[in-house]
Amino acid sequence: MPQGARVGDVRRLLNAHLHLLHLAHGTLCLHAVALRHPADGRVVVLLGGHGAGKTLVALALFLRGWRVMAGDVTLMDCSAQGLSPRVVGGTAAFLARPGPTRRWFPDLVPSVAGEDRVDLSRVPGLWESPLTAPGAVAAAVLVDVDGDPAAGEGAVGVLDGHTAANVWWRASGHLLERLLDDAPVVLRLLEDDEAAVRRLSLVRALARTIPLHAAWGAPEPIADRIERLAHAAMPVPVTEVSS
Repeated sequence: MPQGARVGDVRRLLNAHLHLLHLAHGTLCLHAVALRHPADGRVVVLLGGHGAGKTLVALALFLRGWRVMAGDVTLMDCSAQGLSPRVVGGTAAFLARPGPTRRWFPDLVPSVAGEDRVDLSRVPGLWESPLTAPGAVAAAVLVDVDGDPAAGEGAVGVLDGHTAANVWWRASGHLLERLLDDAPVVLRLLEDDEAAVRRLSLVRALARTIPLHAAWGAPEPIADRIERLAHAAMPVPVTEVSS
């Protein structure tokens, strides 16, 4: 660690090294939320950038009986060839922006003035207790929550392979895309060429193995679409979307 590094920088550096450690064993550290339904054990993974609405959709799924396996970072084991990738863990914090969360789920967020984030990890029943076992991924969805009432039921589509690989690539580099407060270290440079090529190989295999859907709309309709994707014997009809 750089001498005199602040607590935040120490955490970011440790996370970057954990990224490399997990990658060496075939596990990706994804910017994603993972949930499992206790009735049948199916696992869904929600992707999206900051503010896309992963937390809002996760809360909508929670109110339908799903339980959170991983908060902002999901560990996905992609090492077993020929088998579906598995969620094996992730971060325990479950942070939400108070404004949007109160709008959609007013009963879940206390009114606390001046906070730009609230931790909902202690909401009763939100988490699996404990994380019972790794879970094979039944559905992966790139979410985009739109608060416009005209959004109605929204839309869902399946991304083409190239676009899907790009989404997985960005999500899997999340812990390296951090600027430190003071230390003169570029986290992105900690991943050398060999590690980057390994991650690229895992990402491309992931894009071939799991169809990546994109869902747009309000949290509840998106959650409904995701349930249908995860529980139906055959996926719901979708339209291919390319970038």
